[in-house]
Amino acid sequence: MVTALGVMLPIADPVGTGTADIPAAARHLERVGADVVWAGDHLAFHTPVVEATVTLAMAAAVTERVRLGFGVMLLALRQPAWAAKQVSSLQAVSGGRVVLGIGVGGENPEEWAAGGVPTQERGQRSDAVLGALPDLLSGRRATVPAPYDLQVPALLPTGGMPPVWIGGRSERALRRAVRFGHGWLGMWGDERRVLQAREQLHQLAEQENRPVPRVGLHVFVHVSEDDTGRDEAAAFVSGQYRLPFEKVERYVAVGTADEVTAHLAGLVASGVEELLLHPAAVDHHRQYDLLAPVMARLRKGDLR
Repeated sequence: MVTALGVMLPIADPVGTGTADIPAAARHLERVGADVVWAGDHLAFHTPVVEATVTLAMAAAVTERVRLGFGVMLLALRQPAWAAKQVSSLQAVSGGRVVLGIGVGGENPEEWAAGGVPTQERGQRSDAVLGALPDLLSGRRATVPAPYDLQVPALLPTGGMPPVWIGGRSERALRRAVRFGHGWLGMWGDERRVLQAREQLHQLAEQENRPVPRVGLHVFVHVSEDDTGRDEAAAFVSGQYRLPFEKVERYVAVGTADEVTAHLAGLVASGVEELLLHPAAVDHHRQYDLLAPVMARLRKGDLR
């Protein structure tokens, strides 16, 4: 059963329409019943992209209920103490609504070069900071081990440690989720991949004698009342990731409300517990309205 339904905020501009009104989007998503509003994280990407902490701070200021998700923060690209300060501050001012997704990224080497971080150190740096996060985000002095070797004073104020979701598709990401995460947040996944990941998470958790992480999935969606949905979704996804839509089309939920619901219901039946829906459309507000009944049906288990 799905326990949380989140929606990505319009932080990117893959088809050249300009920077979206993010506060208005956050308010709209809260009205239509989203549980979480999410923001991706890039320093520089194929498309213009608004920085994640700024995005979520704007969302926090105009909402009361929805949680605020980093989906996902490239933690290794940021100086650890400053990253922790930003997350801790957002947690404090939002009343503890942060959901901290973390991934290693790497698909755009130029942003890592611009940040002065060797791409081959992404995993090691991520693990070093993840191990220190409970102290960094709970107002305690912290030690961040190699390759940082930092002593960090108490970062106050703090709203407490948020749930951590580990993003990624590799076995290393699954291991990282077991070691550090409340959940695993996948992407480009179908029912077969979800079942496989669930089995791996159970095996790894047993080996590590740790709780089994929850399963989340980032899914591009486009609800359409005519036959234009596929073309618009293709333009959006290809514009954002610079890859042929045919390579990822099977992972994208496109069609009528019934068809999109059926696609998502199959993922839930395979073990997805939390969904991050990413509208692949220029008119994101229209998509929010069309997704509202889809989310309501998924939440109630009414999948007929």
